[in-house]
Amino acid sequence: MANLSVNIGKLKLKNPVMVASGTFGYAEEFKDFIDLKKLGAIVTKTITLKPRKGNSGPRTCETPAGMLNSIGLENPGIERFIVEKLPILKKTGVPAIISIASEGPPEEFVELTRRLDKIKEVSAIELNISCPNIREKSRLISQDARATYDLVKSVRKVTQKTLITKLSPNVTSVVEIAKAAQDAGSDALSLINTLTGMSIDVDKRRPKIASIVAGLSGPAIKPVAVRMCWEVYRAVDLPIIGMGGIMNTEDALEFLMAGASAVSIGTGNFINPKASVEIIAGLKNYMVKFKINDIKKIVGSLKT
Repeated sequence: MANLSVNIGKLKLKNPVMVASGTFGYAEEFKDFIDLKKLGAIVTKTITLKPRKGNSGPRTCETPAGMLNSIGLENPGIERFIVEKLPILKKTGVPAIISIASEGPPEEFVELTRRLDKIKEVSAIELNISCPNIREKSRLISQDARATYDLVKSVRKVTQKTLITKLSPNVTSVVEIAKAAQDAGSDALSLINTLTGMSIDVDKRRPKIASIVAGLSGPAIKPVAVRMCWEVYRAVDLPIIGMGGIMNTEDALEFLMAGASAVSIGTGNFINPKASVEIIAGLKNYMVKFKINDIKKIVGSLKT
């Protein structure tokens, strides 16, 4: 029998397939499309201390083999999230990984973590230090190894829950940042967040996104994401959650073979709401076909 279970820090998942922050809302939006209980985990839309309206529109546009988005972390804030969204996540029975971010000083990460640490239904916390779509930020925490270390270290002091640090591809060396997060006490890493890009309406001579620069996701970025997962896997001793353009089982297997212990489906959810559960079934079939009894035997199995 194929064993798909994996461990991400203290977090035990029945399978390695989760849905990425910002692409699945707070789960309720997809309950009519798939059986949520089949998922390995649900990563929520990113939460900040106070409610955010997000960026002005247009905020998304299609690109060749992908999409640009600049939502700007629109969310109800921590208070409403706990009251209105968390009960919905609890009903799914699936581990809930809460993505958090700061609008201002890094101390907001610490305060958010302190609040979430007390809540049993919170299975893990993802530190979104790599969102490129906040206008208030001129430089991301994840673009500086020292800033990454200091932030993760501060958050580590206020929680025993599994901490996942989400890394940016918009750096000179993703390995340097990954090592900083590991040294500071992160339990796992998720990568990659979106690549910065832009698109122009040539008739109007204007940007297609109001914020001009936005985050590129989808199949176009998969080769970059797979390469970065492979580089990080060889350099650190932490579980990796791979993401970036995963649309089907073959895509997921590429990440696993490159060293990811789990995968997260993002843009694929918009194109095919059933992508995540289809990939879970596809991984089972692959393991049966090649007589693999444990998914962990695939992780890092790339032959070079």
